[in-house]
Amino acid sequence: MSGTLINSEVGEPYAQALMSLAQQSDLTEQFGETFRSLSSLLSESQEFREFVLNPVIKGEDKKAVLKQVMGNDTNPYLINFMMLLVDKRRIVFLEPIVEQYLNLLRKLNQTVLAEVTSATELNDDQKHNLVEKVKAITEARDVELKTSVDPNLIGGVIIKVGSKVIDASLRGQLRRISVSLNK
Repeated sequence: MSGTLINSEVGEPYAQALMSLAQQSDLTEQFGETFRSLSSLLSESQEFREFVLNPVIKGEDKKAVLKQVMGNDTNPYLINFMMLLVDKRRIVFLEPIVEQYLNLLRKLNQTVLAEVTSATELNDDQKHNLVEKVKAITEARDVELKTSVDPNLIGGVIIKVGSKVIDASLRGQLRRISVSLNK
């Protein structure tokens, strides 16, 4: 069994339980915003990620850091949930739990995740146009963009929505031309 499958299997029940609690208290979006922030912090700060996910570090230290990072404005249910993960030694599954919760929230809101890789940083107009195009393609009510920059694309974008990939990059076009010329 792969590590990703194990993470998914452990993370899913926690995410579903939290989603159930959030729906009962009308806090789904609030939890989602906190989890989006936490997810970006985990991906951007290797030091924070290693600290929180390290099984050797004392639970009390992790709790103190998590409370500080989440801030006083965070819902007490969510703080208690995080403390429970530390107490039950399930904090190592924080990333898959956050990912599963955000997936459940997207499904609930009929939102799709579009991962967009571009050669340069996209401006607001370009992001808006991409959102509209993805809405038209997927017939989703809303689109959540996750952008990244890869200068190797030369120009254009690569859009990934679920298992569908749209390669509109110059690198992809050059590769397709090269393949057709070599036939």
